[in-house]
Amino acid sequence: MNFFIRPLRIALPVLILALTLFMNTSNVSADSAAKRGFTAKDLVMLDRASDPRLSPDGHRLAYQLRETDYEANKGLNSLWLIDLEHQASAPRRLTPADKNSTSPRWSADGRALYFLSTRSGTSQVWKLDLAGGEAQAVTQLPLDVGTFLLSPDGRKLVVALEVFPDCTTLACTRQRLDEKAAQKNTGVLYSKLFVRHWDTWANGTRSQLFALTLDAQGLASHLEPTHLTTGIDGDVPSKPFGGDEEIAFTPDSGSLIFSARIAGNTEPWSTNFDLYRVPLSGGQTPQNLTANNLAWDTGPAVSPDGKTLAYRAMKRAGFEADRFGIVLKDLATGSTRELAADWDRSSDSLIWSADGKTLFTSADDLGQKPVFAIDVASGTVKKLSGAGHVGSFDVRGKTLVYTLDSLDSPAQIYRTSLSGEKVEQLTHLNAGKLADIAFGAAEQFSFAGWNGDTVHGYVVKPVNFDAAKKYPVAFIIHGGPQGSMGNDFHYRWNPQTYAGAGFAVVFIDFHGSTGYGQAFTDAISGHWGDRPLEDLQKGWAYALAKYRFLDGDRAAALGASYGGYMINWIAGNWSAPWKALVCHDGVFDNRMMAYSTEELWFDEWENQGTAYEKPQNYEQFNPVNHVADWKVPMLVIHGGMDFRIPLEQGLGAFTALQRRGIASEFLYFPEENHWVLKPQNSVQWHETVLAWLQKWTAAN
Repeated sequence: MNFFIRPLRIALPVLILALTLFMNTSNVSADSAAKRGFTAKDLVMLDRASDPRLSPDGHRLAYQLRETDYEANKGLNSLWLIDLEHQASAPRRLTPADKNSTSPRWSADGRALYFLSTRSGTSQVWKLDLAGGEAQAVTQLPLDVGTFLLSPDGRKLVVALEVFPDCTTLACTRQRLDEKAAQKNTGVLYSKLFVRHWDTWANGTRSQLFALTLDAQGLASHLEPTHLTTGIDGDVPSKPFGGDEEIAFTPDSGSLIFSARIAGNTEPWSTNFDLYRVPLSGGQTPQNLTANNLAWDTGPAVSPDGKTLAYRAMKRAGFEADRFGIVLKDLATGSTRELAADWDRSSDSLIWSADGKTLFTSADDLGQKPVFAIDVASGTVKKLSGAGHVGSFDVRGKTLVYTLDSLDSPAQIYRTSLSGEKVEQLTHLNAGKLADIAFGAAEQFSFAGWNGDTVHGYVVKPVNFDAAKKYPVAFIIHGGPQGSMGNDFHYRWNPQTYAGAGFAVVFIDFHGSTGYGQAFTDAISGHWGDRPLEDLQKGWAYALAKYRFLDGDRAAALGASYGGYMINWIAGNWSAPWKALVCHDGVFDNRMMAYSTEELWFDEWENQGTAYEKPQNYEQFNPVNHVADWKVPMLVIHGGMDFRIPLEQGLGAFTALQRRGIASEFLYFPEENHWVLKPQNSVQWHETVLAWLQKWTAAN
């Protein structure tokens, strides 16, 4: 994500602490010595801010806050409000945590908030009048609402519902689901893929969009909603992670534009998402606006004057990690042009300025993820936020708000002008929870990696650092592989949990990582086992030479997903530096992975063909072919609901270790997917991993 210290105007105490940790190399920092290290229990108990939304007049800010009920083993979501007109205004809770309220969206007049809640027993849209009173149910549908969107004029509500494609009413879907649940026989017959996706087995339903009319009180009528995506054989929003960022109204509230991939029989190996337009009145087949592009089109945002559609588009079909360029489409003529075509970054969500002259977006950038402003006329790009990772942002009038986290801080909400010159921190979450905790100081470094290219990495010092000592090292390898491990506060792979336990931490953004240009990202495809490995080897050597406090004789390597693949790969190809390894949800056998994972486009792009067309590509860097050279103790972890890298990959690695007589353990989470999400499982995960590292890196 560059060095993690924020600008002086944002956090002077953080700057002072960081400088003290870096510059005082003669003894232990007095500031940190009085505090304890960060633990996994601390991590899961932190409050998490997200989804900041400015009121139409820009005077108030609503956001979502996740708190943790550790005993109940779950997160609790509530909505909060900040009055931006009064400097001393403290955040105010709007909904109780136990009512599970998410996705705050402002009414057109700014007098109320709409949101999702399960307080009635199902997920429905609710409305809270900010003048007072209790929340009211806007929808009372027989199916759960997955996503919703309010029209600009406040008269229409669009909801996403899971329905059977051949049902003409919601009641039909409800009845069929109830009948299926009551059946004694449980066999399911499939005729095409996806039979399962991420962590869910297919049940025959599709996520589709429906429009409801709102009355004078802002509540939905009880009439059957209008089906907008009729004839779209696909999920809107997309699964498993799509949301309202894939849907947009035209400013006149007359039409809806959405992103969808037509399923057919090719869905598991296609990335051909297109943008469609449909009138809110329904009754028409949605019009495909991007049929000429066979790659991914998504993220529609219509200009305030209604004339221009901005969206994000890839250019290479079948490649999920291609660069998302920004395309502007004239809705009258159909002509298109790419905005800032020479800006070598992959764009995230788009928001127009009120005057239509600027587009705002965020993107990975050299280990950070800032907000950028792009001039629509010239394509000039300007960075608006500093070091750290922007999770989400919103713009109204002349105000930009965003969540920002970093290696030394969970997410806080900030406000700035559109020039980015004055930054104000609006929240101070977790101040009490972190009062007696010291974070390890972090530093970004760079070195010459594969092909002589500049590669970036980070080192995090252990808490209560003493320059006269050497420390065991946790060498973390990120997943993706087209991702980035940088200046962000991660809730699954957080370096501070290792620094808090007395480890130094090193991690490298090897070739394949995002935020360093598309050619850098492309370099890993077809080269999983050589180019990234060279970066990791050179980065490790560079870090050992530069940071004398790293004990190269007491180091362990660990990673998940692609990082888990790399652990299995280095077990047979670069085992010498490591006292122990940790593989979480990692690929063990490339060939079987090709036939058991769900999103086939990923494996087929990375290996440049199918396993039956190009078997040699799958075998070239296949960890299973090097098991005879394995010798380092390994902890293997896998989730039973992981359909991205199925359970048998982890069991295969553990079987290989046990059969070869190598010290090993297998940690299995039956109800977790590719991630470990439940708070108590997360703590167990961290404690098991740390115990494994401590066992094998203990001083002699």
